Amino acid sequence: MSNIQLIIEERAANIGNFLVGRLLPFREKRMVGPFIFIDHMGPTKMSERENFDVQPHPHIGLSTLTFLFEGSIMHRDSIGSEIEIKPGEVNWMTAGKGIVHSERTPEYLRHSEKHMHGLQIWVALPKELENMEPNFAHVDKDHIPYWMEGDVSYKLIAGEAFGRRSPVPVYSKLYMLEIKSSTRQTISIGHELYGESGLYILEGAVENDGNRYEPKQILVAKESKLCSFTIEAHTTVYLFGGEPFPEERFIDWNFVSSSKETLVAARQNWIDQRFPKINGDDIEFVPYPTRIKP
Repeated sequence: MSNIQLIIEERAANIGNFLVGRLLPFREKRMVGPFIFIDHMGPTKMSERENFDVQPHPHIGLSTLTFLFEGSIMHRDSIGSEIEIKPGEVNWMTAGKGIVHSERTPEYLRHSEKHMHGLQIWVALPKELENMEPNFAHVDKDHIPYWMEGDVSYKLIAGEAFGRRSPVPVYSKLYMLEIKSSTRQTISIGHELYGESGLYILEGAVENDGNRYEPKQILVAKESKLCSFTIEAHTTVYLFGGEPFPEERFIDWNFVSSSKETLVAARQNWIDQRFPKINGDDIEFVPYPTRIKP
């Protein structure tokens, strides 16, 4: 019997002036471990007249993980962080009780052709930390654990697995791994995993139980400890998951919480502009979306 419980296909979603492929949440699977939201950005080419501009917007109750394959994003937030993220680096912003951030093409690239490709991920916080003070961490690509096993390379982007720990400061038991192979291989790594597991195919293909799966899909395992698949040559996948929380999580726009009342308060605080401002990027903002009933 196959160990695949669910196959999630990318669905188009607009995040302002940029179209992404949305993977999580999904109606049949709201979370995989603590991972509650995944967008695949690009790949796309932008002209000298086009730029990536996500205006200031708020978050609560989660950590964001930005991981680029191509391109560059200037991150600014309301606790004073201002840093450019480049391919292979990790931006990890923890919203806690509330933070505002913007993501834009850096000034030196705004008038030239550019590419953008990456993953934007939300990781829900444990209930007892949902109201923590916000913080920010940036981890250089050279500090991400990396190792080879034959023709297969592994990179531990966040969390704990394979007896290793990423320096990204996570708040629950989780993992996010990059796996690349230059040749066709059978990979059996379930004994290294825990909790729930999802496998995102970026390029190439994988096989499981006689079925072939290609990019822009998440394969959700029935049992992480039985995780085994055949990876084709020149394939890159991202394996993510971890221990699920005992409480349900709710999403309202950019807000995540175990309490619906907290979401209502956050929404009103943003409408009333009671969230903190970003120094140097405090003119524009993303308004709370108006939902028009049919």
